[in-house]
Amino acid sequence: MTISTLPPDRNLPISPMRYDPRFQVETKADNFDLASAFRLLRRRMIMIITITGLLMVPAVIMISGLKPAYQAWARLIIHQPLATSLGADDSSHSDLLDVKSETERLLSRGIAERVVRELRLDLRPEFNPALRKVSFVETIRAKLRGLFDKEKTTPPERGSIAAIIPEYYSALGVWHEDKSDVIQISFTANDPALAAAVPNRVISIYLDERKDSVRGRLDAAEKWIRQRITEQQSRTDIARDAARNYQESMDVVSKEDAQDERIKSFLELTGREGKIEESRVEVKATISTLEATDNASVAVQNIVVPDSIATKQRDLRGQEQDLARLLETYDGNAQAVVDLRGEIEQSRADLNLATKQYLQTMRAKLAALDHEADAIQSSLADAHEKRTRDALLQTELTRLQHVADKEQTALDKLEDQRRDLAAKAMLPGAELEVFSPASVPLASQGRGRLFYLVGALLAAISGAVTAAFVIEMWDRTVRSFDQIAGMARTIPAGLIPRLTQRENSKTMFEHMPVPMFDEAIRTVVLSLKQSNGGKLPNSIVVTSAHSGDGKSLVARSLAIELAAAAIPVLLVDGDLRRGRLDSFFRSELTHGLNEFLNGQADIRDIVYRHPSGIHFIPSGKSSFQRRIRSNGLAEIIEMAGAAGQIVIFDSAPVLVSTDTVHLTALAERTLAVVRWGKTSRRAVEFSLQQMKSSRNSEILVAINNVNPSKHALYNFGDSEMFSKSLMKYYNSDQEYINNNGRRSVLEIVRTMQNHFLLH
Repeated sequence: MTISTLPPDRNLPISPMRYDPRFQVETKADNFDLASAFRLLRRRMIMIITITGLLMVPAVIMISGLKPAYQAWARLIIHQPLATSLGADDSSHSDLLDVKSETERLLSRGIAERVVRELRLDLRPEFNPALRKVSFVETIRAKLRGLFDKEKTTPPERGSIAAIIPEYYSALGVWHEDKSDVIQISFTANDPALAAAVPNRVISIYLDERKDSVRGRLDAAEKWIRQRITEQQSRTDIARDAARNYQESMDVVSKEDAQDERIKSFLELTGREGKIEESRVEVKATISTLEATDNASVAVQNIVVPDSIATKQRDLRGQEQDLARLLETYDGNAQAVVDLRGEIEQSRADLNLATKQYLQTMRAKLAALDHEADAIQSSLADAHEKRTRDALLQTELTRLQHVADKEQTALDKLEDQRRDLAAKAMLPGAELEVFSPASVPLASQGRGRLFYLVGALLAAISGAVTAAFVIEMWDRTVRSFDQIAGMARTIPAGLIPRLTQRENSKTMFEHMPVPMFDEAIRTVVLSLKQSNGGKLPNSIVVTSAHSGDGKSLVARSLAIELAAAAIPVLLVDGDLRRGRLDSFFRSELTHGLNEFLNGQADIRDIVYRHPSGIHFIPSGKSSFQRRIRSNGLAEIIEMAGAAGQIVIFDSAPVLVSTDTVHLTALAERTLAVVRWGKTSRRAVEFSLQQMKSSRNSEILVAINNVNPSKHALYNFGDSEMFSKSLMKYYNSDQEYINNNGRRSVLEIVRTMQNHFLLH
């Protein structure tokens, strides 16, 4: 680490400077072009070569074992026998068999076994796995399968046909085109003569198998149908006897006679019932009218009454009219008026008596009508019952006769089928029309090994490139400030290159200077100063989203850089549970920040003064005790400010400890360290949201562990940060230091500053 001999004042304002972030992020459109694809291929070149090699190894093994294959084929069409369509009623009946069914018959197991036996395919290693030599790959595959499958697999026997049939089917092809009924049979083999013999032999065996199959089916069907005819004849006789016996035992008359008699009787009873109902309605109306009023003269005016009652009604009305005329001439006490009134009362009494007698007559008539209606209802019920019984008997008889007719129809159909089968037994099973028999092929099938090797290589490269693109698409880690430019209130602090294992030694004061890394740390310091109005903040929190992002390395490097510039620094290990910064200082202090916050130690007991000028506070022993000093961190910041020191907190990761959120609210500036190619953007965004507060609204972000050579291959705005010329300059400077010892610190600083301004 370089040490400047002329340290500047950290509180001295820089008037001519603009206090904008050092790294202005220019968001580029996420367009895909050939340059981006070329960069992606360069980034993933090792992975692409590895995947291509892994895919090519089995492909080369398979292609090297290929042998020339010959294919022969035959074309034919299958017809039904011509005689089967002579008696067909449908003139459009096709004489072609079902092509799909016949294709399956050509692929039947019986034909396959006969072809294997007759052509001696079991003696050829091409089709008999038992005769093949077990390859090295097959041996390894069997051993690997034995590790997971405990069941022992028995090797195929030499005389067994079970292992030959799958090989035969893999070489045989039987298909037909959708728009044609022509069937094609092909066979592929290493022997051209065998390739031509198999399709022709399949056709010959198919005819024999088809004939035997049809003959056997017809014989079995005829035997079955004769048995069915015998059984059906028995059922037909039983059904006819049942219908005849039922008709005789139940004395069921003919359907027409029974229907006429039932209709005539029903009509008579229905007509009589209607007349009785009309009479009952009239009588009820007369009775209700007579019973509704006490004045008989008024009641008889609205109904039809006998002549005697009507005569009395007219006499009473005439007497009442005479009384009205007398009352016009005489008063009510006149003798004529009194006599006429007596006559009227007598006439009214006679009318009432006659009306009551008529009412009694009507009631007696209504009772007689009710009795007659009941008798009619009973007769109708008997007629309905008889009609229902006759209908049931007739229905049952009809059902039995229908069953007998149905059984007779089934018997007739069986007889027709028997005669049809007897006629078909005299015909052949199928007729073949072979368009082109299989001939011996003159050239092998397919292409050469070189073609397949080139194709496999292209396919492997395509698969590897596709895998590279997929991995690149799934990559959600932070690799540039362009990716976090959309996060509000963030300031880019700089890109920090990664250190090699030799450069990142265990002790922080013994490693050789690394110019690129040191310059990146100075850039972070300059960004902190510019974001704070031109002067360094009094308190800085260095944290990250996850552990392992390099926050401790950045925190101690900042402390060393400030100490080298003669600026008082207080480095605090703020990771209270997993702090390991004490191992770099080797302070051997027994107390630390934990003991101070728990009230077990004083501030003077936890501060270690390193000879380099850095004051250091270790984390101490982790404890779950309640913290007595709730404002202990604020006291440390206040004490350091009073002493003119800059406090740098190496805090715990934000997503691990809530103490970091509290600490960022106390400090002036927060520096979030993101590991290049490891920390996800989602974790960065979430951690930044946790740390933002009213005081610490803007957070500086530094990307650590950047691989300069790989970073230059991305299409980011800061991809040229580590240009080739700058890297060559730093490498030459590092080589000069290794060969000639340490150069003057002031010379190195001036040279690098001039180089940075030029570039």
